[in-house]
Amino acid sequence: MKVYFLGTGTSQGIPVIGSHHSVCLSNDFKDKRLRVSIWIHWDDFSFVVDCGPDFRQQMLAANCHDLDGILFTHEHADHTAGLDDIRPYNFRKGPLPIFAHERVLKSLKRRFDYIFETENRYPGAPSVAVNEIENNKPFAIGNKTAIPISVWHGDLQVFGFRIDDFAYLTDVKTIDESEIEKLKGVKVLVVNALREEPHATHFNLQEALDFIALVQPESAYLTHISHLLGFHEEVAKKLPKNVFLAYDNLEITV
Repeated sequence: MKVYFLGTGTSQGIPVIGSHHSVCLSNDFKDKRLRVSIWIHWDDFSFVVDCGPDFRQQMLAANCHDLDGILFTHEHADHTAGLDDIRPYNFRKGPLPIFAHERVLKSLKRRFDYIFETENRYPGAPSVAVNEIENNKPFAIGNKTAIPISVWHGDLQVFGFRIDDFAYLTDVKTIDESEIEKLKGVKVLVVNALREEPHATHFNLQEALDFIALVQPESAYLTHISHLLGFHEEVAKKLPKNVFLAYDNLEITV
Protein backbone atom coordinates (compact mmCIF):
# COMPACT_ATOMS: atom_id res chain seq x y z
CA MET A 1 0.00 0.00 0.00
CA LYS A 2 1.27 3.46 -0.92
CA VAL A 3 0.59 6.49 1.28
CA TYR A 4 1.00 9.85 -0.45
CA PHE A 5 0.99 12.98 1.69
CA LEU A 6 -1.16 15.41 -0.29
CA GLY A 7 -0.84 18.10 2.37
CA THR A 8 0.85 18.33 5.76
CA GLY A 9 -0.08 21.84 6.91
CA THR A 10 -2.48 23.19 9.45
CA SER A 11 -5.72 25.03 8.66
CA GLN A 12 -4.00 28.11 7.21
CA GLY A 13 -1.31 26.22 5.33
CA ILE A 14 2.28 27.41 5.01
CA PRO A 15 3.03 30.11 4.02
CA VAL A 16 0.24 31.87 5.89
CA ILE A 17 -1.30 34.69 3.87
CA GLY A 18 0.43 37.98 4.68
CA SER A 19 2.83 36.44 7.20
CA HIS A 20 6.44 37.60 7.48
CA HIS A 21 7.39 34.72 9.78
CA SER A 22 10.73 33.24 8.73
CA VAL A 23 9.25 29.79 8.03
CA CYS A 24 6.61 31.35 5.78
CA LEU A 25 9.41 33.05 3.85
CA SER A 26 11.47 29.86 3.52
CA ASN A 27 12.61 28.71 0.08
CA ASP A 28 12.74 25.06 1.18
CA PHE A 29 9.93 23.18 -0.58
CA LYS A 30 9.47 21.09 2.57
CA ASP A 31 8.39 24.24 4.42
CA LYS A 32 5.52 24.84 1.98
CA ARG A 33 2.51 22.91 3.25
CA LEU A 34 -1.00 22.58 1.84
CA ARG A 35 -3.92 21.62 4.06
CA VAL A 36 -3.65 18.15 5.57
CA SER A 37 -4.74 15.10 3.58
CA ILE A 38 -3.41 11.75 2.37
CA TRP A 39 -3.98 9.55 -0.67
CA ILE A 40 -3.76 5.81 -0.09
CA HIS A 41 -3.68 3.40 -3.00
CA TRP A 42 -2.98 -0.27 -3.61
CA ASP A 43 -3.73 -2.72 -6.44
CA ASP A 44 -6.59 -1.03 -8.32
CA PHE A 45 -7.98 0.86 -5.31
CA SER A 46 -7.60 4.56 -4.52
CA PHE A 47 -8.93 6.54 -1.53
CA VAL A 48 -8.20 9.89 0.11
CA VAL A 49 -8.61 10.89 3.73
CA ASP A 50 -10.22 14.36 3.79
CA CYS A 51 -10.53 16.82 0.91
CA GLY A 52 -9.71 20.34 2.03
CA PRO A 53 -9.61 23.58 0.04
CA ASP A 54 -6.42 22.49 -1.77
CA PHE A 55 -7.96 19.25 -3.07
CA ARG A 56 -7.88 20.10 -6.79
CA GLN A 57 -4.27 21.27 -6.64
CA GLN A 58 -3.30 18.19 -4.64
CA MET A 59 -4.91 15.74 -7.05
CA LEU A 60 -3.11 17.36 -9.96
CA ALA A 61 0.25 17.32 -8.16
CA ALA A 62 -0.19 13.67 -7.17
CA ASN A 63 -1.32 12.70 -10.68
CA CYS A 64 -4.31 10.95 -9.13
CA HIS A 65 -6.53 10.00 -12.07
CA ASP A 66 -8.88 7.64 -10.28
CA LEU A 67 -10.62 7.75 -6.91
CA ASP A 68 -12.82 5.19 -5.17
CA GLY A 69 -13.87 7.22 -2.15
CA ILE A 70 -13.17 9.80 0.55
CA LEU A 71 -12.85 9.09 4.27
CA PHE A 72 -13.61 12.14 6.41
CA THR A 73 -12.02 12.65 9.80
CA HIS A 74 -14.33 15.54 10.77
CA GLU A 75 -16.21 18.52 9.36
CA HIS A 76 -13.80 21.44 9.71
CA ALA A 77 -13.24 23.44 6.52
CA ASP A 78 -9.57 22.51 6.13
CA HIS A 79 -10.73 18.87 5.83
CA THR A 80 -13.90 19.26 3.74
CA ALA A 81 -13.95 22.48 1.70
CA GLY A 82 -12.77 20.85 -1.53
CA LEU A 83 -15.74 18.51 -1.90
CA ASP A 84 -17.07 20.33 -4.98
CA ASP A 85 -13.90 19.42 -6.86
CA ILE A 86 -14.77 15.72 -7.03
CA ARG A 87 -16.74 16.41 -10.21
CA PRO A 88 -14.17 15.05 -12.70
CA TYR A 89 -14.28 11.71 -10.87
CA ASN A 90 -18.11 11.79 -10.93
CA PHE A 91 -18.17 12.39 -14.67
CA ARG A 92 -16.07 9.28 -15.22
CA LYS A 93 -17.43 6.92 -12.54
CA GLY A 94 -20.68 8.28 -11.15
CA PRO A 95 -21.40 9.03 -7.47
CA LEU A 96 -18.27 8.97 -5.32
CA PRO A 97 -18.54 7.02 -2.05
CA ILE A 98 -17.90 9.13 1.04
CA PHE A 99 -17.44 7.77 4.57
CA ALA A 100 -18.09 9.93 7.62
CA HIS A 101 -19.62 10.20 11.08
CA GLU A 102 -23.37 11.04 11.12
CA ARG A 103 -22.59 14.51 12.51
CA VAL A 104 -20.13 15.17 9.69
CA LEU A 105 -22.63 14.04 7.06
CA LYS A 106 -25.19 16.47 8.46
CA SER A 107 -22.64 19.28 8.26
CA LEU A 108 -21.77 18.43 4.66
CA LYS A 109 -25.46 18.37 3.73
CA ARG A 110 -25.89 21.89 5.13
CA ARG A 111 -22.79 23.32 3.48
CA PHE A 112 -23.07 21.48 0.17
CA ASP A 113 -26.83 21.09 -0.05
CA TYR A 114 -26.77 21.05 -3.88
CA ILE A 115 -24.59 17.92 -3.84
CA PHE A 116 -27.13 16.02 -1.76
CA GLU A 117 -30.22 17.38 -3.53
CA THR A 118 -32.46 14.61 -4.89
CA GLU A 119 -34.88 16.74 -6.91
CA ASN A 120 -34.18 19.32 -9.61
CA ARG A 121 -30.45 18.72 -9.37
CA TYR A 122 -28.14 21.02 -11.29
CA PRO A 123 -26.77 18.87 -14.15
CA GLY A 124 -23.12 19.57 -13.32
CA ALA A 125 -23.37 19.14 -9.55
CA PRO A 126 -21.09 16.63 -7.84
CA SER A 127 -22.67 13.42 -6.60
CA VAL A 128 -21.83 11.18 -3.67
CA ALA A 129 -22.82 7.80 -2.24
CA VAL A 130 -23.15 8.21 1.52
CA ASN A 131 -21.69 5.73 4.02
CA GLU A 132 -22.01 6.44 7.73
CA ILE A 133 -19.09 5.51 10.00
CA GLU A 134 -20.03 4.31 13.46
CA ASN A 135 -17.85 3.87 16.54
CA ASN A 136 -16.31 0.41 16.85
CA LYS A 137 -17.62 -0.71 13.48
CA PRO A 138 -14.93 -1.46 10.87
CA PHE A 139 -15.95 -0.94 7.25
CA ALA A 140 -14.76 -2.05 3.84
CA ILE A 141 -12.78 0.13 1.47
CA GLY A 142 -11.95 -1.81 -1.65
CA ASN A 143 -10.66 -5.19 -0.54
CA LYS A 144 -9.34 -3.87 2.78
CA THR A 145 -10.92 -3.05 6.13
CA ALA A 146 -10.74 0.38 7.76
CA ILE A 147 -10.95 0.47 11.54
CA PRO A 148 -12.25 3.81 12.88
CA ILE A 149 -10.24 5.23 15.77
CA SER A 150 -12.18 7.76 17.85
CA VAL A 151 -10.09 10.67 19.18
CA TRP A 152 -10.81 14.09 20.65
CA HIS A 153 -10.03 17.41 18.99
CA GLY A 154 -10.71 19.48 22.09
CA ASP A 155 -14.40 18.68 22.71
CA LEU A 156 -15.04 17.49 19.14
CA GLN A 157 -14.99 13.79 18.31
CA VAL A 158 -12.81 13.00 15.28
CA PHE A 159 -12.15 9.72 13.46
CA GLY A 160 -8.71 8.43 12.64
CA PHE A 161 -8.28 5.23 10.66
CA ARG A 162 -6.27 2.04 10.83
CA ILE A 163 -5.83 0.07 7.61
CA ASP A 164 -3.73 -3.06 7.95
CA ASP A 165 -0.51 -2.01 9.71
CA PHE A 166 -0.98 1.71 8.96
CA ALA A 167 -2.79 4.27 11.12
CA TYR A 168 -3.61 7.89 10.40
CA LEU A 169 -4.65 10.31 13.16
CA THR A 170 -4.99 14.03 12.76
CA ASP A 171 -6.40 16.86 14.88
CA VAL A 172 -5.83 14.83 18.04
CA LYS A 173 -5.57 16.30 21.53
CA THR A 174 -6.66 13.32 23.63
CA ILE A 175 -7.51 9.68 23.02
CA ASP A 176 -9.19 7.13 25.27
CA GLU A 177 -7.30 4.03 26.38
CA SER A 178 -9.78 1.75 24.60
CA GLU A 179 -8.98 3.45 21.29
CA ILE A 180 -5.22 3.22 21.86
CA GLU A 181 -5.67 -0.55 22.12
CA LYS A 182 -6.87 -0.55 18.48
CA LEU A 183 -3.48 0.83 17.44
CA LYS A 184 -1.41 -1.94 18.96
CA GLY A 185 0.90 -3.53 16.41
CA VAL A 186 0.77 -0.78 13.78
CA LYS A 187 4.00 -0.49 11.85
CA VAL A 188 3.50 3.04 10.53
CA LEU A 189 1.69 5.77 12.49
CA VAL A 190 0.88 9.26 11.22
CA VAL A 191 -0.11 11.81 13.87
CA ASN A 192 -0.49 15.58 14.16
CA ALA A 193 2.14 17.81 15.77
CA LEU A 194 1.09 21.44 15.49
CA ARG A 195 3.92 23.35 17.19
CA GLU A 196 6.20 23.24 20.24
CA GLU A 197 3.95 25.34 22.48
CA PRO A 198 0.86 23.64 23.97
CA HIS A 199 -2.43 24.04 22.12
CA ALA A 200 -6.01 23.57 23.33
CA THR A 201 -7.12 21.16 20.60
CA HIS A 202 -4.01 19.65 18.99
CA PHE A 203 -0.97 17.66 20.08
CA ASN A 204 2.11 19.79 20.36
CA LEU A 205 5.43 18.21 19.42
CA GLN A 206 6.16 16.68 22.81
CA GLU A 207 2.64 15.28 23.15
CA ALA A 208 2.95 13.70 19.71
CA LEU A 209 6.31 12.15 20.60
CA ASP A 210 4.94 10.84 23.90
CA PHE A 211 2.00 9.29 22.07
CA ILE A 212 4.30 7.66 19.51
CA ALA A 213 6.38 6.20 22.35
CA LEU A 214 3.19 4.79 23.86
CA VAL A 215 1.97 3.16 20.63
CA GLN A 216 5.48 1.99 19.61
CA PRO A 217 5.16 1.79 15.81
CA GLU A 218 8.20 0.86 13.75
CA SER A 219 8.11 4.36 12.26
CA ALA A 220 6.01 7.49 12.68
CA TYR A 221 5.36 10.61 10.60
CA LEU A 222 4.27 13.99 11.92
CA THR A 223 1.68 16.04 10.03
CA HIS A 224 -0.80 18.93 10.46
CA ILE A 225 2.18 21.19 11.06
CA SER A 226 2.09 24.96 11.52
CA HIS A 227 4.85 27.43 10.74
CA LEU A 228 5.34 27.79 14.50
CA LEU A 229 6.91 24.33 14.69
CA GLY A 230 9.94 25.71 12.88
CA PHE A 231 11.98 24.96 9.77
CA HIS A 232 11.57 21.42 8.48
CA GLU A 233 15.32 20.81 8.23
CA GLU A 234 16.01 21.99 11.78
CA VAL A 235 13.09 20.18 13.43
CA ALA A 236 13.89 16.92 11.62
CA LYS A 237 17.35 16.81 13.21
CA LYS A 238 15.85 16.82 16.73
CA LEU A 239 13.49 13.88 16.27
CA PRO A 240 14.00 10.28 17.42
CA LYS A 241 15.50 8.05 14.72
CA ASN A 242 12.16 6.40 13.88
CA VAL A 243 10.14 9.64 13.74
CA PHE A 244 10.02 11.80 10.64
CA LEU A 245 8.44 15.07 9.59
CA ALA A 246 6.08 14.41 6.71
CA TYR A 247 6.08 16.91 3.87
CA ASP A 248 3.87 17.55 0.86
CA ASN A 249 4.25 15.01 -1.96
CA LEU A 250 6.16 12.53 0.18
CA GLU A 251 5.15 8.95 -0.67
CA ILE A 252 5.86 5.95 1.54
CA THR A 253 5.19 2.23 1.20
CA VAL A 254 3.49 0.38 4.04
